[in-house]
Amino acid sequence: MAPKKSEKKADAGKVAKAVKSSVSRKVKKVRTRVRFYKPKTLIKARDPKYPKRSVESRGDKLDKYRVIQCPVTTESAMKKIEEINTLVFLVDIKATKPKIKEAIRQLYDVQCAKVNTLIRPDGRKKAYVHLTPDYDALDVANRIGII
Repeated sequence: MAPKKSEKKADAGKVAKAVKSSVSRKVKKVRTRVRFYKPKTLIKARDPKYPKRSVESRGDKLDKYRVIQCPVTTESAMKKIEEINTLVFLVDIKATKPKIKEAIRQLYDVQCAKVNTLIRPDGRKKAYVHLTPDYDALDVANRIGII
């Protein structure tokens, strides 16, 4: 079908308007600074289609049985038990003093006054657990089988 006269007139009017107007060229942007700053673009919030990890974490990996590895039964450790009411344990390298204190309380039902730690030259961590005066380190050592 051929276009109608009214449509032809409209098209002709558009063409005439375009011919009469001046031709505009794209203006080059004038840069006023030496440094170019990357333009800020839209940053959308993440909307993941699947979880990054396939399974959820299995809770606390440092439980009381993993924190305390074994008691130390050397002569110097025995001397500390008898004289200054202190038990000596090998503990996990990642265990902190509060975690060691809590693990001792849960495993042996005793209150710790203070915990000192050091890392031995072989890379294992040793904890000196000072018990409160109302608990005797010798009794606790007998109960857990050190002596």
